[in-house]
Amino acid sequence: MDDAHAVAVLRATDAEASAEWYRRLGFTEEFRHQFEPGMPWYIGIRRADAARLHLSEHRGDARPDTLVYLYVPDVDTVAAACGVTHIHDNPWAREFEVKDPDGNRIRVGTVPQSRR
Repeated sequence: MDDAHAVAVLRATDAEASAEWYRRLGFTEEFRHQFEPGMPWYIGIRRADAARLHLSEHRGDARPDTLVYLYVPDVDTVAAACGVTHIHDNPWAREFEVKDPDGNRIRVGTVPQSRR
């Protein structure tokens, strides 16, 4: 069995606040790490459907303004949790986009039944 997977690392100026913000998208904290008190935080978050992100306060780990595409089973439910009222219906997905506290763009979409 192959259990390989990829995880996007996003820049966060306040990883704890960012992890809280991501709760609206269905993420919960999986772990947190700090080499010693006063050092930057590195926090892992995940959704029940196995999507994972890492939020890093370390300056060299990631660039600001990154785009992550998050596929979800029900984009309307996630949009409501984020306070989004306008969802775009595209041929490839029904989707919306939000920015996290650090300006990283999170595009959330559901693939239409006809394309699955």
